[in-house]
Parts: sequence; C-alpha cells; structure tokens
Amino acid sequence: MTEKPSTGCKPARFAGPWECGRYLRATILKNSPKTSPPSTPPDGTGEAFHFKPGLSIGYLLRDCYRSFSRALEVRIKPYGVGVGQWFFLRELWEEDGLTQGDLSSRAGMTAPTTVVAIRRMVVDGLVLRKPDDQDRRKVRIHLTGKGRRFRDELLPLALDVNKVATEGFSEEEIRQFRSFVDRMKKNLSRDRYRSP
Repeated sequence: MTEKPSTGCKPARFAGPWECGRYLRATILKNSPKTSPPSTPPDGTGEAFHFKPGLSIGYLLRDCYRSFSRALEVRIKPYGVGVGQWFFLRELWEEDGLTQGDLSSRAGMTAPTTVVAIRRMVVDGLVLRKPDDQDRRKVRIHLTGKGRRFRDELLPLALDVNKVATEGFSEEEIRQFRSFVDRMKKNLSRDRYRSP
C-alpha cells in the first residue's frame, strides 16, 4: 500500500480545507526569502505615494479633467448639450461626415458610448445618420444646421474655461505644460501593458 503524498497540512491539527490553506500560507510566508523594501523614488514621494493620491500624476490629471468638465458643463448646459456630446461635436466641427467608427476613435470613446451619444444628438437635432455613398454598410454622421451653428456659440465657452484654468500662467508655462502632457501620452502609447 503506497502512501499518499504529503500536502504539507497536519491532519491531526487541522480539521478542514480552510484551516489547511491557512497553515500552508503561513508556512510559505515563513520560509520565503526576506526582501528589502523598495528604495525611495528619485522624485521624493517615497512611501507617502501609496497613501496620498494627490502625489500621483495620473490622479492629478484626472482630478483636473473633472474640474474642466464641471466648468464646461455649466456653460453648455443651457444649450441642451452635455459633456458627453461635446467631444463628438468637437470632432465633427473639425471634419463633418465621419463614419461612426472614426468618430468613436477620434473622440477616444468606446463604440457603445458613441452609439448612445449619437442617438441622443439625433433626437436633439444636432446630427443626422446617413449611409455612406460607396459602402452602404457604413454610417456617416453629419451635422445639422443647428449642430453647425453651435460651433460659434459653444467654442468661445470652452475657450473661457481654458482662460480661467490658466489664469496666472505665462505663455511659456502653458507651452511647457502641453509639451509635458504630450510626452507622457507618447510614453504611455509605448507601454507594453496598454490595451490593443
């Protein structure tokens, strides 16, 4: 009669799988090699980074974006336009008649989000959905007269938000900030963990 291989758990001491698992984890931790704590990053954040979101560049940019969105939203809301629609209108003002897929890509939105936003803009009379002349399977999004008129009315409001946000900044500081953000975007585009 052959013996069963040991699981590392002591049957006499542990009555069930939960206790056995706890014993195994404790044994692994006990026998694991000791590792030194990570050294302090060159930017001086150290361990505080793990507890203070405000030290994260990503967190700061996200928080700043939310402030921009709120400031823009209160300005464009009287026109019946939401921030969710704004990004699509912004792209169509640059190039009208984009396919739904191109519009989604340029606005940086997922396909389902784009579908919902376009449906809303159609109801609001801002855009029309038309089949592509060459490929009937594709749908192109065209601005209505109302959607085109909003360009001259809403863009100044967005410029005002930028003016408020950059109050006290020199032109050189604004130029540097844009440069830094652009460099971070390029770095992240090369990240091996990025989405395909």
